[in-house]
Amino acid sequence: MKAYSLDLRQKIIDIYNTEQISQRQLAKRFGVSKSFVQTLLRRYRKEGTIARKPHAGGKPRLLTSVHLEQLRHLVTENKHATLEELCELLYQKTQAKVSRSTMGRTLQEMNLVRKKKPYRQRTKH
Repeated sequence: MKAYSLDLRQKIIDIYNTEQISQRQLAKRFGVSKSFVQTLLRRYRKEGTIARKPHAGGKPRLLTSVHLEQLRHLVTENKHATLEELCELLYQKTQAKVSRSTMGRTLQEMNLVRKKKPYRQRTKH
């Protein structure tokens, strides 16, 4: 969900400071949730700011550059290995345990091609 604009936040604060209005009425008036109004007012009182908080960064990546280099070598040596097999090989080599889906996404990000499907020639009947 996209963060509310600074302009909307300022309007909510201004109306709250100038009018005798409840937080519930304020939320209804601006089409936002009551919890947003409560959080905005609390942050304004405690920190003196109404700006949105910066992104916290998320979960750190499981595979470091060293792991990725090892994976590159494993894929070139084992072109026909399945994702599960690559997960196991990587674990044996680096002790980094990843899921099959993480392995698939990582290989896509690295543009590594694993298994080539053999060309099937059609026969006419």
